[in-house]
Amino acid sequence: MSMRISELSAASGVSLPTLKFYLREGILQSGDAVARNQATYGERHLRRLRLVRALTEVGNLSLKEVKAVLDAADDPSLPIHELLGTVQYALEPSTPADIDAGAVDTVDAAIDALGWRVSDKAPARRSIAHAVEVLRSFGWTVEPADLVRYAKAVDRLAAREVAISDDTADREQLVGRMVVGSVVFEAILTAFRRLAQEHHSATRG
Repeated sequence: MSMRISELSAASGVSLPTLKFYLREGILQSGDAVARNQATYGERHLRRLRLVRALTEVGNLSLKEVKAVLDAADDPSLPIHELLGTVQYALEPSTPADIDAGAVDTVDAAIDALGWRVSDKAPARRSIAHAVEVLRSFGWTVEPADLVRYAKAVDRLAAREVAISDDTADREQLVGRMVVGSVVFEAILTAFRRLAQEHHSATRG
């Protein structure tokens, strides 16, 4: 399949000015030159645009974060673990800079108790610590053992999600599957938790 940029715009649903911006910023690969000011585009460009839309619309990433993820996907020397880590770190929402040290210590103690191999710089650590801080501000008692119980509840799910990822797949496809899978399955997990709460609340009466 060979398309001019106007046809790529129609096929992808991405406006022409946005496509030109993506080309300038290196978010979209250059087309195959056929004349001095003309190039053609193909399936690889459509795949890249689908991934960009997944990152921005599903993952809610900024274009700067999208560029970092795409650069990682385009680097064949980067191990898959580090590539997927780049995606995970980009997906994690930002947290306040001044999180209570006690909350951070609680999270660190829980991770140590679990024996998990996760980076000290993993942004999810700060997300959990911020959540602990908020819970404590409302009078909740949150100890490392409480966090361990929650972690163990999702550990088997995470292990299965990683196990079924196809390391032989195209790197862009892996990134797209991880973005969509992480966001959508998190929504499913949250919804089932609410249903379970409704169920257990009903059975109490």
